Amino acid sequence: MKVTRLPVDPGLSGWNEILPAPEAAEVLEERTTADFLVIGGGYAGLAATRRLSQLHPDARIVLLEAKRIGEGPAGRNSGFMIDLPHDLASDDYGGAVEADTAQTRANRAGIEFAAAMAEAFGLGEEAFARSGKINAAASDKGHRHNLDYAKHLTAMGESHEMLDAAQMRELTGSEYYRSGLFTPGAAMIQPALFVRGVARGLRSNRVRIFENSPVTELKRNGAWSAVTPKGRVVAPKVILAVNGHANSFGYFKRQLLHVFTYASMTRALTGEEVRKLGGSPRWGVTPADPMGTTVRRISGTGGDRLIIRNRFTCDPSMEVSAARIARVGRDHDRAFAARFPMLKGVGMDYRWGGRLCLSWNGVPATGEVETGLYSACCQNGLGTAKGTMLGMVTADLAAGHRTELLAEVLALDPPKRLPPGPVTYLGANAVMRWGEMKAGREM
Repeated sequence: MKVTRLPVDPGLSGWNEILPAPEAAEVLEERTTADFLVIGGGYAGLAATRRLSQLHPDARIVLLEAKRIGEGPAGRNSGFMIDLPHDLASDDYGGAVEADTAQTRANRAGIEFAAAMAEAFGLGEEAFARSGKINAAASDKGHRHNLDYAKHLTAMGESHEMLDAAQMRELTGSEYYRSGLFTPGAAMIQPALFVRGVARGLRSNRVRIFENSPVTELKRNGAWSAVTPKGRVVAPKVILAVNGHANSFGYFKRQLLHVFTYASMTRALTGEEVRKLGGSPRWGVTPADPMGTTVRRISGTGGDRLIIRNRFTCDPSMEVSAARIARVGRDHDRAFAARFPMLKGVGMDYRWGGRLCLSWNGVPATGEVETGLYSACCQNGLGTAKGTMLGMVTADLAAGHRTELLAEVLALDPPKRLPPGPVTYLGANAVMRWGEMKAGREM
């Protein structure tokens, strides 16, 4: 099959740009063989590679990444590894208790696997920290969302703590928030630092990672053959860890919804600006309304900065324009000014978009799609935790290692077929825009 589209990632991700420049990429420029081939160097692909290397330490494993690791969606998210239900289509993230309990168990398996990689490869707390997470409410409506979600968590038997306005101000330095809902099980990462560190730790004589090596053709003649612009890999088993780009390989057609979300990162704050802001040097809040604004503050490599993330758009082409990034950036500037009036004059160094892949019924696109070809795709807006988990269990499947979690994933329904293209595009964008308007002050 010819690969119809290659990844296009709009804008420069601040997460990646504030890091030191990576070593020169190793590009595939030869014909080689492997026992396992992994396509995609995000959370799923890296986790699959790690798991395969654990199950078969003598196996030859090749990972192909179309760009540089950290440049794609894995280095463009908000950096939350969330353990609890996080349904972007709901009012307060929750769903049915039984399904949410199973989802939480799976998410925590992904977080534990990520934590083990962070420890094994010595990544440090800036890359991965078990910090918990706060849903921040800026309005009475948002506060009610938090109260409703807290009741749902109680029904699930999950611990949580309500924070008042004073506690939120002490944490963030901002008077914008009415309340917060803290849950202890999430981790926060510097996403580009994390994936670059994992890739560096995985490289060995048996594990080879090639960057700037997009797969342009994938075919099977006994074994699978993946063709890149300058080379070829032949392997009997292949894991497709490309999220929504599974469509570009010809799989799950009209079953995957392609959505972009957007972020901006400030320049490094001066010492005087840090003093004016106050609060803790590292924190992150997700919005009480799923369509609202996520905010993070970081301190470390690249200085003391704030990150704003909001807005969603459906884009079946998996591409957005520079003009779109600029328009959304104005929304980010308004959200920033509302929360941090004491930082008037602080501008944004970086603005970018990142691709999400959703299914209508909230399930992954996974399993053995052809003999020896396995999919670990469609992470439904929670790529860090779910992507890691899917990569791990798909590696189990490819290696013939049966686990209870793998059985649970394989028992899920397939992604539901979407309505015709124009209906999906217009309907999804209308629903998301209406949700953003209803979010009000949470935006």
